[in-house]
Amino acid sequence: MFNRILVPLDGSSIAECVLPHVIAFAKVFDAEVSLLQVLEQPHSSAIARAIDPVEWELVKAEAEAYLNEVTARLKGFGLKVTRTLREGQAAEHIVDFAHQNDIDLIILSSHGQSGLSNWNISGVFQKIILRAYTSLLLVRAYQPVNHDLMNQGYCQLLVPLDGSQRAEVVLPATKVISHYYRSKLLLAHLTRKPATHSHLPLTPAETELVTQIIDHNRKWTAKYLEGIRSHSMPGVDCRIRILEGGYTELHDLVEAEDVDLVLLSAHGDSGNCRWPYGSVALSFIVYGTTPLLIVQDLDRNNVQKTTAEIVTREKKGH
Repeated sequence: MFNRILVPLDGSSIAECVLPHVIAFAKVFDAEVSLLQVLEQPHSSAIARAIDPVEWELVKAEAEAYLNEVTARLKGFGLKVTRTLREGQAAEHIVDFAHQNDIDLIILSSHGQSGLSNWNISGVFQKIILRAYTSLLLVRAYQPVNHDLMNQGYCQLLVPLDGSQRAEVVLPATKVISHYYRSKLLLAHLTRKPATHSHLPLTPAETELVTQIIDHNRKWTAKYLEGIRSHSMPGVDCRIRILEGGYTELHDLVEAEDVDLVLLSAHGDSGNCRWPYGSVALSFIVYGTTPLLIVQDLDRNNVQKTTAEIVTREKKGH
């Protein structure tokens, strides 16, 4: 499932908020961990020319020492760890490394050495998740850090499902994590009121029809989630929640139930293959506040490239 985990680091203590989760996931899935640090030179050509080669070698030596220290720490917990140092644009090298080394999961901090900001995710973070086309574990750097690296666990999991097989791609990983940490699990389904198109108030007959559809959907959802609980999650302490409304209800559920890990598929019933994430996944990326595991259901070769990416590659080819 997750055999090779990539952990980008930048030397900052902020980015190290991922380490407890790295240990937790590596142990659950018996995965190999690849640490990667990318040293970026200043973008301004004038500043770049002014960099002293000796100073740059010192920067590289410090980065090597840092990676060696983190590697030793993780190996001390019994993990299989390798480390790599590269130079260049961080996002591009991280994405390329993931593709070249068959990485199954990237564990990312929402912020790094540039510091925390009032943006929920950093610019480098955004570039990586939009181009990696692989499963991701996103850790919020502004949340309290568990300094006991071996004591990271997941007590309450949330898995939003919409009834589609694509959304169920997340279930195998959920089952493994639930059993390993004896986690409680919330299976949630979001139903929406049927859209009605009229400038006038609904007639009694129309209101009754809407009520019947809502009742039908709730009964179907309850039966569907009960089937998932019985057949896909045996032995898991699992509850079912059926919500009505929009994505805010899912986010409110996270807060109300003290969820410490949200797990979902990159896509659901929309089945949209043009972009790497569906609307629910994007909502949690942009507005979520807890660690988020997104299981990518698409092969990266099936994701439609953006116009900017296509044009840039064409220009580089000339």
